[in-house]
Amino acid sequence: MKQQRKAALPRYGEYNCALKYIVEQGFETRCILPPPLSRHTEDLGARNSPDLVCTPFKTTLGSMIEALEAGADTIIMVHGACRLNYFGELQEQILRDMGYTFDFVNLSLYNTGKKKDILRALKVINPHCSMVKAGKALYEAAQMVEHLDDTTAMYYQNCGFDPSGTYPKIYRKFISDMYAAQSLADIREGYRSACHAFADVTLHKPADPIRIGIIGDYYTVMDPFSNLEIEQKLADMGVEVHRLMNITNDMLRSGEKNKQAKIREFSEYNMGASSTTDIWQAQNFAERGFDGLVQVKSACCMPETDIMPVLANLSRDYAIPVLYLTYDTQTNDVGLMTRLEAFYDMLEMRKKVTP
Repeated sequence: MKQQRKAALPRYGEYNCALKYIVEQGFETRCILPPPLSRHTEDLGARNSPDLVCTPFKTTLGSMIEALEAGADTIIMVHGACRLNYFGELQEQILRDMGYTFDFVNLSLYNTGKKKDILRALKVINPHCSMVKAGKALYEAAQMVEHLDDTTAMYYQNCGFDPSGTYPKIYRKFISDMYAAQSLADIREGYRSACHAFADVTLHKPADPIRIGIIGDYYTVMDPFSNLEIEQKLADMGVEVHRLMNITNDMLRSGEKNKQAKIREFSEYNMGASSTTDIWQAQNFAERGFDGLVQVKSACCMPETDIMPVLANLSRDYAIPVLYLTYDTQTNDVGLMTRLEAFYDMLEMRKKVTP
């Protein structure tokens, strides 16, 4: 195994800032950031993927190809709660069939729940890394993820009511600070600076704005490129946008421990991946009086397809409209905007006549 690696992980929203931090500060390994996701990324992945595989498979594969072209010699693939666990093995074989030479660290192989296997994965990435330093970096990266999710939530809930256009500048500066962070002090200072800057902006927000809750599969709902920046599009219409699905809420500080019991009225069994969480979040939004829900899912995502009848029942019982959106490599902005504008118009008219 190489001692001096140039490691990369496929792009995943802005969470790569935390992944970069772990690789560089914890594993003491150089991190190669793939280019931001683009249509070129998607095309690369789609051309070399099975036709009926879900869209995130194609996007992450395309990002791996771009990382290898950018000079990476090691690809690290994360694990997940659905077919994502099987992505790595197939993607590795596809890349080798394409002629690339590289080391592949598939974290799904170490996802046994045993600490010793986690340590084995770290030693594969860098046999000489300090376990103490790696553990410290993991903790600090978790802090970064919490700050990233909190700041992102604050941004989308308010940016649509900022006539000065200052909010996007603050958010971009915050993201830049997270990618440049070299220590926990840098992370905290970047977060503190963004919070203070947001607080200084004068918002023109109505007393009762239209509020929409976004739910969906882990990858598509959290990655702005994959969902064609749906949160920004809705915010630009003057919507207060909420998304509970993020790494912080689902992994780091999940406040609701028994979600399946909470949603038993609508679903007695767990249908896999993000299904239970999505139904729980939809019910949460409905109970809080939200005006509408949007389900974001990738094509061929079975758990998200399975919960659509459940969401229809929830929509009926709580009298809350639901917009179902399916994304694949052919989805475009024009079609999406048409559906979002129609959904917004319906919610606006409904709000005027509903006491």
